[in-house]
Amino acid sequence: MTEVEAKKPQESLQDRLAQVVDLLHRHRLVEDLTHRQEGQHQDRVDDLVRRQNLAELQRKLDELHPADIAHILEALPLDERLTVWQLVKAERDGDILLEVSDAVRETLIADMDDHELIAATRDMDVDELADLAPELPRDVVHELMESLDAQQRERMRSVLSYEEDQVGALMDFEMVTIREDVSLEVVLRYLRRLKELPGHTDKLFVVDYDGVLKGVLPIKRLLVNDPEKQVADVMASDPVSFHPDEDAYDAAQAFERYDLVSAPVVDKNGKLIGRLTIDEIVDLIREESESEVLNMAGLREEEDIFASVWKSVGNRWAWLALNLITAFIASRVIGLFDGSIEKLVALAALMPIVAGIGGNSGNQTITMIVRGIALDQVGTGNTSRLLRKELGVSLVNGLLWGGVIGLVAWWLYGNWSLGVVMTAAMTLNLLLAALMGVLIPMTLERLGKDPAMGASVMITAVTDSGGFFIFLGLATLFLL
Repeated sequence: MTEVEAKKPQESLQDRLAQVVDLLHRHRLVEDLTHRQEGQHQDRVDDLVRRQNLAELQRKLDELHPADIAHILEALPLDERLTVWQLVKAERDGDILLEVSDAVRETLIADMDDHELIAATRDMDVDELADLAPELPRDVVHELMESLDAQQRERMRSVLSYEEDQVGALMDFEMVTIREDVSLEVVLRYLRRLKELPGHTDKLFVVDYDGVLKGVLPIKRLLVNDPEKQVADVMASDPVSFHPDEDAYDAAQAFERYDLVSAPVVDKNGKLIGRLTIDEIVDLIREESESEVLNMAGLREEEDIFASVWKSVGNRWAWLALNLITAFIASRVIGLFDGSIEKLVALAALMPIVAGIGGNSGNQTITMIVRGIALDQVGTGNTSRLLRKELGVSLVNGLLWGGVIGLVAWWLYGNWSLGVVMTAAMTLNLLLAALMGVLIPMTLERLGKDPAMGASVMITAVTDSGGFFIFLGLATLFLL
């Protein structure tokens, strides 16, 4: 265990972030104070103090894992982020670039010249380099491609030819292959000569002389079986495997379902061309969950929380504009019933309750449907049954909680008819929320869009306008 690894359990990630922030603030404070001093040796003292503080900060960074440094960089404003980034040792730049979010990586790459980028990425594996390639300057990518041998260059082109949501874009090529007609003792001697195994190696891939996958040999079987046995007698001949053009999210579900650590990737002829590993799958699941959260809120892309005002505005304006339009529609619905509100002021106090509860109920339904779609639990065969179920839930909730708020309205305003209208409006709006909560994500899915895209904004717009119209309409018909 290294010294860095030994220190990890002793302090939390937040502790490390706090220490770095404290060192940055101390550096800035001392720097400001020395700049205000006057004297013959001011420049020398200023330079000495700056070097001492930065050296202490650099020592702290040297102790941290690249993933921890990535987290710290994401949590710092741009000027402090670049200060820390410049103190990171050059040989660690590549590992950190792979760990940070896309938005933060953009700011770090912008601060590096071509020479630094080439030095940071030259020793990366092909799959790692392919992850970064779309964000690197074209000249840098070209030079990196020229530095690869023919096999690596072909692998690089292969990975880049797949969409980011396909298995081929996630596979790596570092794996151990063996033949089925050798003994386990021969395999063990072969592994000892390697001295180091690729990360997340829980199984060896058994191939024939043409590279066609015949099975896998789990490491645990290799270790517990008689060394004189043949690989063919011990291997698993029906492993879970994937094709490079398969959907990566389907692969992620298979990893979760079968508790996989790694899995082979084969072409249409069954030839082994790469493997998937759990670290890539975990990253994919995290990115997908983050993307769903952003899409439901109407954000077009991942956003650096310390991005410039104008960049953040560009990311957020579209759905806010749509929300403004829907809010205006809701206000015009209210305007249709100005006379009713003037005659019965209680309507103005109660109508936000109907709209708010409808919005919350609709968001609950949408969340369940989006999750079901992501897990392949929702399809054309069960849509109607699912819709009936959600309508039933909303009917019960509407009658129950609508009845409660109806009694409260009767008690507050002494008007039992108002309580009945409140109960009916609440129930009808919850039914509307359930209907739209199912139809919105499923319609987006049919159109080939992300089912979570702006769903929260759309359901709120429907339940606001619909809730106001239902409540005020019923009140106008039966109370005035």
